[in-house]
Amino acid sequence: MDQHTQTYETTLHKAAAYCSSAERCISELKEKLNKWEVDESDQHKIIDYLIQEKFIDEKRFATAYAKDKFKYNKWGKIKISYQLNLKQINKNIIEQALTTIDEDEYNALVFRLAKDKLKKITFKSEYEKKGKLAQFLSGKGFENELIYKVLEELESCNN
Repeated sequence: MDQHTQTYETTLHKAAAYCSSAERCISELKEKLNKWEVDESDQHKIIDYLIQEKFIDEKRFATAYAKDKFKYNKWGKIKISYQLNLKQINKNIIEQALTTIDEDEYNALVFRLAKDKLKKITFKSEYEKKGKLAQFLSGKGFENELIYKVLEELESCNN
């Protein structure tokens, strides 16, 4: 066995182990292979093999990513979509992944985040209060339409 074959085999096993430790997408694997200074042709062979053997599945990755970022980071769909886009995930796959987030849980989370944030902010006017809450929720990646709906709900609860 020549040196290149041995290096390829070693890298393939190392890449498989990397993909086994957590859900990965192709762009993350490419980044790792570049860091390991694997040549371009071997990168393609390794990636193709790992996709074929289901070590990498972009749909599975996107779904897990969306659910985790929603549940643990409390991100909205806009932010999740943006981050998946940065990872070069196909737009259709991103849209499918976002549909796996339960709509009732999603709406409840936005409302809960707004209520919790309201306890921590100071404001001089209703306008300033709404602005701060809207900015906070927008930064978390929630849709403007939903933010305004939640702000109205909060206002009706306080009256």
